[in-house]
Amino acid sequence: MGRYAVERKTVNEAVENGGLLIVAQWEAKEGEADKVAAILDRFLPEAQREDGAKLFLISRAKENPAQFLFYELFRDEAAFKAHQESAHFKTYIAGQALPLLAKRERAQYALL
Repeated sequence: MGRYAVERKTVNEAVENGGLLIVAQWEAKEGEADKVAAILDRFLPEAQREDGAKLFLISRAKENPAQFLFYELFRDEAAFKAHQESAHFKTYIAGQALPLLAKRERAQYALL
């Protein structure tokens, strides 16, 4: 995966004024990790361009490359909902990536 954060914005700029933080952990089914990574490579630039996305990071575990960690900061709940309704989310995540997963966990946080 190439770029990880929203372009031309520092972390301090991204987190100012708070927002809705989503932390997700995925684990690909056996033999599917590279396919998931390729899907995320196509998805990430689209997600980073969303109006309400303040910060969007996706990492792949070094010790177990089938594991992925998402760190997503949205302006608010409405921006997160718009993200889930976007064409790129429906195509890449719901349509292509989720069927390749053995595990998916997600939690929401408010920045302090």
